[in-house]
Amino acid sequence: MKKVELLAPAGDLERLKIAFTYGADAVYLGGEIFGMRSAAKNFTIEDMKEGLEFAHERGKQVFVTINIIPRNEELDQLKAYLLELDQIGVDAVIVSDPGVFSVVKETIPNMEIHISTQASTTNSLASNFWYNQGAKRVVMARELSFEEIKRIRDNAAEDMDIEAFVHGAMCMSYSGKCVISNYTTGRDANRGACAQPCRWKYTLFDEVSLGEYEPVVEGIDSSFFFNSKDLCMIEYIPQIIQSGITSLKIEGRMKTAYYVATTVRAYRMALDEYYKDPQNWKFNPMWLDELKKGSHRDYSTGFYFNRPDDTAHNYESASYIRNYDFIGIVRGHEEDSDLVIVEQRNKMNVGDKIEIIGPFKETMQANILEMYDEKNEPIESAPHARQIVKMKLDIDVEKDYMLRKPILTIRAL
Repeated sequence: MKKVELLAPAGDLERLKIAFTYGADAVYLGGEIFGMRSAAKNFTIEDMKEGLEFAHERGKQVFVTINIIPRNEELDQLKAYLLELDQIGVDAVIVSDPGVFSVVKETIPNMEIHISTQASTTNSLASNFWYNQGAKRVVMARELSFEEIKRIRDNAAEDMDIEAFVHGAMCMSYSGKCVISNYTTGRDANRGACAQPCRWKYTLFDEVSLGEYEPVVEGIDSSFFFNSKDLCMIEYIPQIIQSGITSLKIEGRMKTAYYVATTVRAYRMALDEYYKDPQNWKFNPMWLDELKKGSHRDYSTGFYFNRPDDTAHNYESASYIRNYDFIGIVRGHEEDSDLVIVEQRNKMNVGDKIEIIGPFKETMQANILEMYDEKNEPIESAPHARQIVKMKLDIDVEKDYMLRKPILTIRAL
């Protein structure tokens, strides 16, 4: 059985390496131009080179986004950029604009092309059109059901890849087509600069007569009625594979390395378990629990089973849910000692009871027994951002393992 691809976001070089370490088959990333995530750190050409080398040494792939809808003046630098990507060995480019598509075909004809979800492909005719133009892969619009995707698969060429988002933030509009951000802030969603006004608080009034207004919902002054829940499909791995999706895409190029690690790790475990025995695969609630230990909104299944109803939005809050703090990442071991070198990400203390995750490993419980600073002086806590500490734990850990601890909530009596 040909296995599906697990495709992870990479907002920078560290997250690229973490994605592959924790089980991704491929990553997608943006360069400094032509990408849809201007707020992400994004990659210089030199960073891409290093990331490609890291990926290819492990038999993995790197896809680069060129999925904005460009203006005429931006096209002048497109050909030179494409030639650079081709020269360094990028595996595929992700495009949405027909003009960009034509320039790719003309400039680097052997480059694999993926059609972005920004193209809003929702039917067989559109996906086959792109394939016949030379696209290898079509990313489905987020607004499709399993039934619709299966119909596209059944009417597509056998070697056309179908990619679909299975996890992450959802758009309240057709993906990337919202103009509220541009109208309210001048920040263009199709330039990668969306201000996410769908997460803002609004008050909705109805004009009952000329100049007279009443709240639509009595007793509620404001509401987050554009605020979509996050997508999470980890409970439905068999349905995903049976629909004909060949690449499972995780959203989140602006998320942290910890988010990438926890999300990739959970889906990797679920997929690996499926391929052991597809007929008897059972959902393990631990996988969902792991996803909830990262920063997230409430989850939904998006459009996969039917059109979302009013339960697919959170009307009370647009805030992320955080139950755990990511406190550090293992960078290595001190020579001739049992101390672990950790880069701090949130405050930790001697005596903390923590959890540790690693690639292809079950979650581990541990205690911080001792800590030392870079001068080998004993310390009781590590409060400084990205502080390098040496610590003694009561279990063995490896490079790139991640440390976390529960957030304690103090409630008034």
